[in-house]
Amino acid sequence: MVLDATETLLIEHACARLVSEYCHLVDHDQASKVAGLFTDDGLWTSPDTTLTGRVEIERGFTRREQNHRRMSRHICSNLLIEVLDETTARGVVYLTLYRHDGEEGRSSSPIGPPAFIGEYRDEFRKTPEGWRFKRRETRVAFAQPRT
Repeated sequence: MVLDATETLLIEHACARLVSEYCHLVDHDQASKVAGLFTDDGLWTSPDTTLTGRVEIERGFTRREQNHRRMSRHICSNLLIEVLDETTARGVVYLTLYRHDGEEGRSSSPIGPPAFIGEYRDEFRKTPEGWRFKRRETRVAFAQPRT
């Protein structure tokens, strides 16, 4: 089936919204809700961690949510979505991550260099619940040296 331009744009928009919603949830003390953005068998992976399935993803992001000392902002840009068919898409988005651990309850943090710059490599699937991440991989291109 060949998708028309409107169908393609709607899929791109739904996938772009997932990318933004993910960042908003993590950055605003609702990280445990990230699991709902994934398929039941979804995969979240970074250079240090792999989480498989909604239960494991929720467990991992609940730990992040419980770190009340951390303030973060995920700055995503250069989003590129490729619609493969009516139920499958993939994407890449550049990520600049700022984070700081400080006093709980503060309204701002000191600014320094980003924790890292990289990209998310995403696979999206259409489910009965709507579009979801099938896979989200974090790739780091630039990072602060560990001391």
